[in-house]
Amino acid sequence: MSVAALIVAAGRGSRAGEGTPKQYRDLRGHSVLARTLTGFLSHPGIDRTLVVIHPDDRDLYEAGIAALTPLPSALLPCVYGGHTRQDSVRNGLEALATSSPDIILVHDAARPFVSPKLIDRAITAALRSDAAVPGTPVTDTIKVIGSRSEVVSTPDRASLRAVQTPQAFHFPLLLDAHRKAAAAGLHDFTDDGALAEWAGLPVQVFEGENGNIKLTHPADFLEAERRLKGSLMTYITKLGTGFDVHAFGDGDHIWLGGIKVPHDRGVIAHSDGDVILHALTDALLGALADGDIGTHFPPSDPQWRGASSDRFLAHAISLVQKRGGIVDHLDATLLCEKPRLGPHREAMRQRIAEIAGLRIDQVSLKATTTEKLGFTGRSEGIAAQAAATIRLPEGNA
Repeated sequence: MSVAALIVAAGRGSRAGEGTPKQYRDLRGHSVLARTLTGFLSHPGIDRTLVVIHPDDRDLYEAGIAALTPLPSALLPCVYGGHTRQDSVRNGLEALATSSPDIILVHDAARPFVSPKLIDRAITAALRSDAAVPGTPVTDTIKVIGSRSEVVSTPDRASLRAVQTPQAFHFPLLLDAHRKAAAAGLHDFTDDGALAEWAGLPVQVFEGENGNIKLTHPADFLEAERRLKGSLMTYITKLGTGFDVHAFGDGDHIWLGGIKVPHDRGVIAHSDGDVILHALTDALLGALADGDIGTHFPPSDPQWRGASSDRFLAHAISLVQKRGGIVDHLDATLLCEKPRLGPHREAMRQRIAEIAGLRIDQVSLKATTTEKLGFTGRSEGIAAQAAATIRLPEGNA
């Protein structure tokens, strides 16, 4: 049986932050992609390996695999991907169709810790079934929610698995499934196992590995660096708090948590007056002991007039990262009589997570009134308080 590996490296990796696509970023002297490729090129069960890249990344690709020089003959010339991950995988499969391997393993370039044992299990699983994906047990309780964020059901964790790559298939069956999906005008499958399910193939789940992490967020890269360093770095936990307030003025909306919220008043502010993002920014700066938002973005500076507050939060996040730190959690409480937070909470959590490069479960938002007391109780203004928990390497704390 011939086995080929298809490495998907055509994505942009926007959640990992601005800059070079994550698959080409450096991990202790080698690119993420080079480390991923090494796992497959060194495995005796893999006959050949093909990488699918973005058309704009040819120079990055050549530089990224320079550590593999001389290039192994098992590494085929790369091919260009498409508009979606599904299109990119199909392009890779079509390139392999001329030599048509028996088994194909599809793997994300951003999973550089794939182990030989996991590859062994993937190949074995493909020999036993038409399609197979690695999965790990889910430890958190999962909720299925409706359109209004209400809980619809709570699945039994025992029947749930978090799916990884490499995913293993009989090559002709996966190629046929991809061609059928494209012919049907479907291009948005983000997982080859799901596409195989759509095509009617029985998909089995084999044992994955917790260490087979996908580098998605900035914190994942820090974790990968520590793992490759091979030593335990001591981190100091820091907690910072923030508070912001703005008076109401004329207007028909306010900005809260990075979201434009319709309201019968506006706020009086130098920037866009987003009290939630301002409080979170100050909380992060407090955890760093690095002044406050006014220190970094003086109200006297005209360049910040009307500025979008997501720039302030992103700046504070970047300061944490520059010191080798990790943001563990952001928590904010809105204080006002109205508008109500509930209808916008999840959109705000998602937006804050995007700005900060965090998972949504690392962002908490709450709201309270002041029982008609004070300026917020009289609807004269709006306020927010926040807390940020970060970890800094000992010596940078």
